[in-house]
Amino acid sequence: MQSNTVKFVLFSTIFLLAWYLYFQPKQDAQQQQMLQQQQQQTVTQSQETSSQQTTISNEPVSKQEVVSNIQNIKEEEITIETDKYKAVFSNKGAAIKHWYVKEQNNTFVDLVLPEASPVLANFPGSVYEIVEKTDSKLVLSHTSMQNWKITKTFDLSQDYLHAMEIKLEKLSEDAKLPEIEFNWGPGLGTDDKELKENVSVTRVVGYTSTKPAKLEKIKTESNPAQLYKWVAIDNRYFLAALIPDNSLNYSNVGMVKQNKRMPPVLMFSAKVKQEEAVQNFSLKFFVGPKSYSYLKTFNMGFEKAVDFGFFGILGKLATSALFALYGITNNYGWAIIIMTIIIQILVLPLTLKSFKAMAGMKKIQPIMKDIQTKYKNDPKRLQVEMMNLYKTHKVNPFGGCLPMLLQLPIFWALFQTLRNAYELRYSPWILWVKDLSASDSLFYMGSISFNMLPLIMGFIMFLQQRLTTATSDPTQRKMMYIMPIIFTLMFWGFPSGLVLYWLTNSVVSIFVQIFVLRRYEKNSSGVKNAKRA
Repeated sequence: MQSNTVKFVLFSTIFLLAWYLYFQPKQDAQQQQMLQQQQQQTVTQSQETSSQQTTISNEPVSKQEVVSNIQNIKEEEITIETDKYKAVFSNKGAAIKHWYVKEQNNTFVDLVLPEASPVLANFPGSVYEIVEKTDSKLVLSHTSMQNWKITKTFDLSQDYLHAMEIKLEKLSEDAKLPEIEFNWGPGLGTDDKELKENVSVTRVVGYTSTKPAKLEKIKTESNPAQLYKWVAIDNRYFLAALIPDNSLNYSNVGMVKQNKRMPPVLMFSAKVKQEEAVQNFSLKFFVGPKSYSYLKTFNMGFEKAVDFGFFGILGKLATSALFALYGITNNYGWAIIIMTIIIQILVLPLTLKSFKAMAGMKKIQPIMKDIQTKYKNDPKRLQVEMMNLYKTHKVNPFGGCLPMLLQLPIFWALFQTLRNAYELRYSPWILWVKDLSASDSLFYMGSISFNMLPLIMGFIMFLQQRLTTATSDPTQRKMMYIMPIIFTLMFWGFPSGLVLYWLTNSVVSIFVQIFVLRRYEKNSSGVKNAKRA
């Protein structure tokens, strides 16, 4: 059993470590430079095209032909700020240059990456006139060289859900206009500590309009807009979603990604009906954090964007329990500890069975070693004698592994929950643990952070191994002692909330083990005394 336990724990460790490392690709050093060069090339092309005079014709008009001459016109920025965000707009393309979300620690995160700015631009390069500007409303207008008047209105709320409308007015009979686009990307912004993994976790998704509605990852460039109630680009903690008022007015939604090292672009477009004199394209847009409890209040399926992993049902139950306990403790650290203890109580029958099996195996180790030595040259006889040994002492060699395997989904669900819970961002526990969504850096030695919780966790796991190690094989004993070191290294950069869960889990397990071992030894002593009598 000990050998199987070692293999199981080692396999689980390698699996988790590989998963974490696989989804943490290093940023390409040339990535930002490439994006900046592409952006500069696009601007240059737009300026060159805009300097040319274009005559009105019945031929299809391109996006570049709509751009006016802007070489000598200064860009204007309009800033609107509330308690939860600060948005910076540009009169060029009536676009969003920056969208800062205010976090719990009063810092701002710009959800528009430098290489993506500006986003939600319509006919980039066209200069719009600022018609109206208030604390909650911005109206911009532009008349194209093709005799279309374009009026774009932003109605901003004090929260994260806003409205946007584009009104097109045809000023001449033969006026032409290309399709309307609402694009965000490449990528979605996040804070510095999440930048390393941001490319790998950024995705383009859509919430289907057919029942039962579900969240789908959009992987291609061309998809009918009518398939989705809303589309979005998101990363681990933030979401930028577009919600059309009438999806029939829009034509296409897609994802464009130049290569694996580049974040995707959300593309959303509508074809202009050239024969209609007046057209309106309206939608709502959400730009803000992926707080599960908050997203549920919209009743639009936004909460589906929070990733609970393969064991989603367990993850949602854990999230609900965590929020409920936070309502009592007003501290997510203590809520994690209490939730872990409750989970340990719920799985106590499995835990007891596992530890009893370990205790039984530990008891028969001397006999097992004698049998292995005696029949080392006779494999068949060795197998028979080992089975008789298990049967005589009523020990199941796999009894310690199966309960651990059954608990793996619970661990994985909690891993995903604590890894993706926005509510933990900048939420302190005690003392030096100031942010449960980040590693608990006590101090730095150069560029290396000294994280205390993983070290404490590793020490507790070492004590746990000394209690449970039943084998007398020196190689296996070394392997069991290596496990705490592997787990310490694996958890070193994990969020402190996740490390706190595993630490609490190990402490509770030790108390259960001590109880089981003492009870088992007491029962064993009682049986021996009875036999002697």
